[in-house]
Amino acid sequence: MTTLKIAGVPEHFNLPWHLCIDNHEFDTANIDLQWTDVPEGTGKLCQMLRSGETDIAVILTEGIVKDIVGGNPSKIVQVYVESPLLWGIHVTAKSRFNSISDIQDAKVAISRIGSGSQLMAYVNAEQNGWATADLQFEIVNTIGGAVESLTAGKSDYFMWEHFMTKPLVDQGVFRRLGDCPTPWPCFVIAVRDEVLENHASAISDLLAIINKKTQRFKDIPNIDKLLGSRYNLEIADIQEWLSLTHWSQNQLQEEVLNKVQNQLLNLSLINKKGTFAEMVKTV
Repeated sequence: MTTLKIAGVPEHFNLPWHLCIDNHEFDTANIDLQWTDVPEGTGKLCQMLRSGETDIAVILTEGIVKDIVGGNPSKIVQVYVESPLLWGIHVTAKSRFNSISDIQDAKVAISRIGSGSQLMAYVNAEQNGWATADLQFEIVNTIGGAVESLTAGKSDYFMWEHFMTKPLVDQGVFRRLGDCPTPWPCFVIAVRDEVLENHASAISDLLAIINKKTQRFKDIPNIDKLLGSRYNLEIADIQEWLSLTHWSQNQLQEEVLNKVQNQLLNLSLINKKGTFAEMVKTV
């Protein structure tokens, strides 16, 4: 039995992994897959890959691309979710800000340095023609930390996945000023180089199993009800999310990698570009 450690955010995107684990589907390939929920998101996941705390991460594309360029000894082995991530831009219900243009000079709550919430704040600023060098950040670690920070006035807005944050909007804790979708596939699967060298066959088997599950995921009877109950989301919201979300069983394309790197380079978030061979590996 090959033991592999995998980590990802505790969000609806990752239910296919949990269903495979719960149904012992990885056992059939002699793989003991051990999942860790990481509510802190991309920055923490990058750190876990670097330290060997996890072998595999289901991680935001822009975050792992940035970290591999910065020396993370890992490779992207395939795209996990092909569709964009819809980042909601949130303020407190009683905030003085009423539109995206109002928050140009406001302080951004982010989960960690290098997180998706930070990187997408840069993307949103650039799309709106703001000076990205002027962005100010407050580290809040989790969505709960963001609620606390915004409510206390320590920060002004917070970018997080639209549907996972919607309950806070429905409860009147947050208001959503708008959305900022990623201009590329949102999630990829990354594996540490050492694990790829020593367990390439197991990684290949693992991908085959999860790909089979994601291909059929939307056809699982009552999957909307299961998602809603497990992640405390309204069925109508889950159904909308399912209609917008498309999983992938394919490798990241070189042109997409270049698009991500060009964006990061333009924002001065990386100072060089990595090659496709340095960053992507097919197993």
